[in-house]
Amino acid sequence: VVQLVESGGGSVQAGGSLRLSCAASGYRSCMGWVRQVLDKEPEGVAAIDSGGFPTLDASVKGRFTISRDNVNNTLYLQMNSLKPEDTAMYYCVASSVRCTVGTITDSTYWGQGTQVTVSS
Repeated sequence: VVQLVESGGGSVQAGGSLRLSCAASGYRSCMGWVRQVLDKEPEGVAAIDSGGFPTLDASVKGRFTISRDNVNNTLYLQMNSLKPEDTAMYYCVASSVRCTVGTITDSTYWGQGTQVTVSS
């Protein structure tokens, strides 16, 4: 079992930045971020494999950067130029399956989530 603890969420104005962090209790080859708005399906935001290769959803490309520290089992999401539509609960996820932004919603392990709110 891998436990995931997110931090770094908060409230910002449009155009602002936030950096999310996720501390993992163990290593998994695929890690990523999923976001969910109330009453909607979760969507993959970004994924990164064991070699550090990232995939990002088209809606965040050029604005978000995903990175990982495999020594300390920590995952990051740098979010710049935030928009109101980025408002959601952001979950850190981890798995050992195929690692793409389109598949990470099937991840085995999920954190408790951290809220990101972007006001216009």
